[in-house]
Amino acid sequence: MFVCSNCGYTSAKWFSQCPRCGEIGTAERMEKGRGGRRPASKPVVLSRVDLGGEERFSTGFPSLDRVLGGGLVRGSFVLIGGEPGIGKSTLMLQMASHFQGRALYVSAEESLPQIAHRARRLGAGGDLPVISETLWESVEGAVEAEGPELVIFDSLQTFKVSSLSSTPGSPAQVKAVADRIFHLSKSREITSILVGHVTKGGLIAGPKLLEHMVDVVLYFEGEAHRDFRIIRAVKNRFGATDEIAVFEMVDGKLREVENPSAYFLSGDLSPGVAVYPAVEGKTPLMLEIQSLVVPSTVASNPRRFSLGVDPYRVGMLLGVMERYARLSLASRDVYVNVSGGLKIKDPGVDLPLLLSLFSSYLGIALPEGAFSFGEVSLTGRVMNPSRRMLRLKEARKMGYDLALVPPGDKIEGLRFIEVSHINQVRDILK
Repeated sequence: MFVCSNCGYTSAKWFSQCPRCGEIGTAERMEKGRGGRRPASKPVVLSRVDLGGEERFSTGFPSLDRVLGGGLVRGSFVLIGGEPGIGKSTLMLQMASHFQGRALYVSAEESLPQIAHRARRLGAGGDLPVISETLWESVEGAVEAEGPELVIFDSLQTFKVSSLSSTPGSPAQVKAVADRIFHLSKSREITSILVGHVTKGGLIAGPKLLEHMVDVVLYFEGEAHRDFRIIRAVKNRFGATDEIAVFEMVDGKLREVENPSAYFLSGDLSPGVAVYPAVEGKTPLMLEIQSLVVPSTVASNPRRFSLGVDPYRVGMLLGVMERYARLSLASRDVYVNVSGGLKIKDPGVDLPLLLSLFSSYLGIALPEGAFSFGEVSLTGRVMNPSRRMLRLKEARKMGYDLALVPPGDKIEGLRFIEVSHINQVRDILK
């Protein structure tokens, strides 16, 4: 039996040279007898492990470097997913052109003239080596011949391994291609970026094993009719998760947004609008929670529609409002939206959402310069979410001066109205 100690290739047949990675002298022969088992691995005390140093490369975008934990790590395996037409290929081409090293762009979706046309429009990538190929064996040979430090595979679902009869994009093909890229990346210390499509449910298409295999998973979010785009890290073996980078699509080119808070604020003071300092990873964002409460045309089955906030959370808060704030919305349609189409999972959105609903129902706008945050329990109690001081500082920086928040630490330059229970909300809107 043959097992390569370099790339892990296993075969019942013995080879003097690994047929997958081509390394010589790394093969390990498993002797027969005693079940043909390999010698047991020796444990190492953690305090004696050499941590070494991770060699990183810049993507050319400082905010994306921060999301990655300081840049791309040599030999890492990165997966980025997003809806078709969102700008994944544009981002990859810009990143490859900024890369200070040997890069290779492999496209199985577009022809060479199409890629060249995009590069000229972006004013980037003139000297970038490009391959347009769907057959994996041809791609692998080209990568080995070029010897790049960075390879971008666009997209994973369009490559095909010739030994498999299934069509490109099938679970078997996706798994096989990803497995081969993984071993190629690790054996030659190539930083590999895989571009993947997402399903209607918003998940990266293909077997879930794919996300477990890679080192970093990034989601590229946004809407085709909006200019802004967000890159979010949901898995990162080399840094923190839930960090985001905000981009703007300008003339077909992606540009970093230096002040995301200003980008998502409209300054609207109408009833139903509440300003909320959210926190994504270490990045504070000032957002607007917008609500519309109107009489229902079908009183027995009022509409409940939510964009950017979990609809189940909205339903729970409506129940809390009816029980503790004596505000019944059983005969009203309720519509909720987060500015910019952002998706919020932070429980700190509870209080601004309630204030927004109250404001729309009563037809009274919140005080000028007001912002709020707070998690609401099923008993109506309002609690502080994480990173209170970071939220307060961001709101003050953006010119807001009235904090409608739970009791806690204060900072200079802000007026405070402390809200410990939702039964106090009516008093704020009188």
